[in-house]
Amino acid sequence: MQMIRISSMNKRERQQKILSLIRARPVGTQEDLRALLERAGVPATQSSVSRDLEELGVVKHHGHYTLPRTNGTAARGLLSLDHAGDALVIARTFPGLASAVAVEIDAAAIPDVVGTIAGEDTIFIAVRGAKAQRAAVKEIWELLGTRESQETDERG
Repeated sequence: MQMIRISSMNKRERQQKILSLIRARPVGTQEDLRALLERAGVPATQSSVSRDLEELGVVKHHGHYTLPRTNGTAARGLLSLDHAGDALVIARTFPGLASAVAVEIDAAAIPDVVGTIAGEDTIFIAVRGAKAQRAAVKEIWELLGTRESQETDERG
């Protein structure tokens, strides 16, 4: 059990660093990205980098890795946030972007968010309770969303 937790923490840290590196500079190959990760003190293999890029929804555009651009009201791929029970928020994203959005939510260390689980286009966001649910939704929209999306969510 201890090894699973350590491995998971390394993956999360690695994915956060990948997003940061791709936003900071042009990265053309998985090997370049792996080398940048190593220099930053984040161990990675080419196969783990490849899996991470796929999970994060990173694409190659004009020879460099980038996060897909979204149109309309969605920001960074987030489409909606809905309450589910007293301690769960369900986030919907564009297909392939749930992991990237979950990494950003986790990296923000929102006090009311206990943790996230991401699939292909859906994220389960565990919150501390019913009172924390509203505050968490507001903070996630502030982090990732647009005012128009937030107003739509609050009306719905």
